Amino acid sequence: MFEQPLWHGFLERLRARTGATYVSLAFRPIDEERIVELYSGPPMSRQMGRLFDEKYVRDPLPYRQMREGRIYTMEELLNTADAFQQAYRDEFLKGIGVTNMRLMRVSEPSGIDAWLSCAGGREIGSAVSALLTALASHLRIALRTFVAFEREKFRSSVTSEAFGRLNFGWLTLDAQCRIIDMTPNLEQIFQRSSVLRRGRYDRLMPASPAIDRELSTLVKSFAADAEGKPRAINLSRDPLIDMLIRPVQDRSLSAQSLPVAIAYISGDRWSQADRCDQLVDLFGLLPSEARFAWAIAQGMTIAEAAEDLGLTVETARNYSKKIYAKTGSRGQAELVRNILTSVLALA
Repeated sequence: MFEQPLWHGFLERLRARTGATYVSLAFRPIDEERIVELYSGPPMSRQMGRLFDEKYVRDPLPYRQMREGRIYTMEELLNTADAFQQAYRDEFLKGIGVTNMRLMRVSEPSGIDAWLSCAGGREIGSAVSALLTALASHLRIALRTFVAFEREKFRSSVTSEAFGRLNFGWLTLDAQCRIIDMTPNLEQIFQRSSVLRRGRYDRLMPASPAIDRELSTLVKSFAADAEGKPRAINLSRDPLIDMLIRPVQDRSLSAQSLPVAIAYISGDRWSQADRCDQLVDLFGLLPSEARFAWAIAQGMTIAEAAEDLGLTVETARNYSKKIYAKTGSRGQAELVRNILTSVLALA
């Protein structure tokens, strides 16, 4: 499943073993038109390729009607009463040197049909049929593994995209704080912010020496105790970047370095000033109102926001009434919801 092109070595060996000119493995999901075709053999001439594209477009053999696990010859698949199929054999197949063929259909339980064929100009007889029959069970296993692997790749891709949109990611660390694995979007967080970076020998390096020491001590403690207590660390207030470190309890997977800790990192790509400008654009707030609204959205009470911004509580209450009216909010909880679920969340 890691070979490129897929199963190329297998197809090359099968071609050498059978003496076939061409060996192919084609598969597609049930009820879908897209097809993956793997091939071993000499390249098709430009003339024959043009003939196929212009006249036939698709292989007319009745592949879907083949019984699973049974070996077919070309004569069994071609309908002698069908002029189009006969022309396909006489013009195209003979044109590329195919006069004999053994072909097998294999179905995999997750919904994949595959066709393995050996074709050429020499006799392809019962020994090839026996070999294909013996390969059927192994081909089913290979396809099942391939499908599971592709499904996990798709899930991983979707999850990584979601993490990226949420500005959230994870990385695993060994006992020396070296990065073993991480979600792709964390590279963007490293590039966007100076508070965290990938250092020499892939070591995770907080910009703050105090946080660096705290992280190193914590990771070493997790290496000694897989039941250690997780700890949250604030890396930056503006823009907000937080990190939660916890021990890796399942250390059964073999790796070049043993992961002992996993760090979950969440960050805002925009500064507080940027967010306030966006609130001005989105809701028509005054800059002073936007600063107050953003403070409220970060979980402060009206009194706390007033103190933080140097306002009297009475002025802050007047701000809140104007902000509620402009944002269509009926109170502080709804204001927070309106801000955090607006298009700012996508920014």
